[in-house]
Amino acid sequence: MSQKRFPEDFLWGGATAANQVEGAYNEGGKGLSIFDMVQFVPKEERGNDIEMDVKSKEELEALLAGKEGDNFPKRRGIDFYHRYQEDIALFAEMGFKTFRMSISWPRIFPNGDESQPNEEGLAFYDKVFDELLKYGIEPLVTLSHYEIPLNLVQKYNGWADRSLVDLFVNYAETVFTRYKDKVKYWLTFNEINISVFSPYIGSGILIDEVENKEQAVYQALHHQFIASARAVKACHEIIPNAKIGCMLARMEVYPETCNPDDVLVALDEDQKNLFFTDVQVRGYYPSFMLSYFEEKNIKLNMLPGDEEILLNHTVDFLSFSYYMSMVATANDKEKELGNFFTGVKNPYLKASDWGWQIDPKGLRITLKKMYDRYQVPLFIVENGLGAYDKMEEDGMINDDYRIDYLKAHIEQMGEAIKEGVDLIGYTSWGCIDLISAGTSEMSKRYGFIYVDQDDYGNGTLARKKKKSFNWYKNVIATNGEEL
Repeated sequence: MSQKRFPEDFLWGGATAANQVEGAYNEGGKGLSIFDMVQFVPKEERGNDIEMDVKSKEELEALLAGKEGDNFPKRRGIDFYHRYQEDIALFAEMGFKTFRMSISWPRIFPNGDESQPNEEGLAFYDKVFDELLKYGIEPLVTLSHYEIPLNLVQKYNGWADRSLVDLFVNYAETVFTRYKDKVKYWLTFNEINISVFSPYIGSGILIDEVENKEQAVYQALHHQFIASARAVKACHEIIPNAKIGCMLARMEVYPETCNPDDVLVALDEDQKNLFFTDVQVRGYYPSFMLSYFEEKNIKLNMLPGDEEILLNHTVDFLSFSYYMSMVATANDKEKELGNFFTGVKNPYLKASDWGWQIDPKGLRITLKKMYDRYQVPLFIVENGLGAYDKMEEDGMINDDYRIDYLKAHIEQMGEAIKEGVDLIGYTSWGCIDLISAGTSEMSKRYGFIYVDQDDYGNGTLARKKKKSFNWYKNVIATNGEEL
């Protein structure tokens, strides 16, 4: 099917995060991160995925002490730290124009508050960027992808303390200066809105250590907004030709019915999701959120100059993850479980193995809505299907269900571009199998490349192309014309 909708310089690629692929958690001078403390819990033993949150100092100390049988999958990842050349060669074979990755903050500043960076950590990313550039692949680098140094949780209770702003900006300036000739595309905070659902993962907050959860979370978010704006300023000064964006876990919300009560609830949910990008793209707190703070008696501690920092240093583009849509109702109904979020089941949609409802047209709706709201370039930096993949007797992994999922979403991206949306790129999530962020499973696979490892770390780590590998290679080669 000929589409001819994607611009010639469209950035096709794939996405990962340091804490889900690198491994080598105790090599190269790296310090512990918050995700190094998240254990694997079998599906039958856990409730909502969000229950991975660490809530107290006692719980953290117990995890640090360890016990027999502990399983911390993000500490081992898929050994990208030692296999990056092999993996990047496979990305190049697929024709990637860009590769989204993150820098591990504790690999650069092991405790987060050192005066000097860890040279061994800096040198590692030099090698990764050089390898990408060798193949003409543009690095798209996230500064903070759930990678808060654990010491900053223990010492400051994470982003609840404003001290982290200067520490983060120092880290950002360090990597901007080091990689100014190698990286042109940057993101500040991955899925910044996750703090509302998961204070530990999003902000490094031990929630049992604060008096008022909402107050602490929104204060932490204010600190992140300021840190993000200051990072944008630093990026523009240190790398004038670079582009730096924000990143949102997008949740498109539909009303369950045309009852105005349902429509209002859905609008409220949608506004709360877009509040984060309102601040980072428009440069100020929207009135609906100020009203919410007043209603909930949330009083943000803003310093003189904060409003000017937010207004004067907005992002160049808006990036987001999109996996599913949600349904809201004014009626108190049993909620469907999925991802970090809950919502009413949509009877018009199918669901993945993990109960995430598949909605390609929702991506088009979101693209049109967000572009209409912000009028800045958009970048889809996470989208994909987590599934159980099976290797056949002949060694093939026939993941046609993944091809169908991605094809349907890419088709809707093309339609949105045709309808006037400025979309600059698409990086499919987990382009190589990795450790799941939400569940720490290895068996929840997203990749075009299979990695031989199970939930307990058993396996050879050998890489193998799935059926989707050559399909995506052709999508990129034809610039989205052949799906």
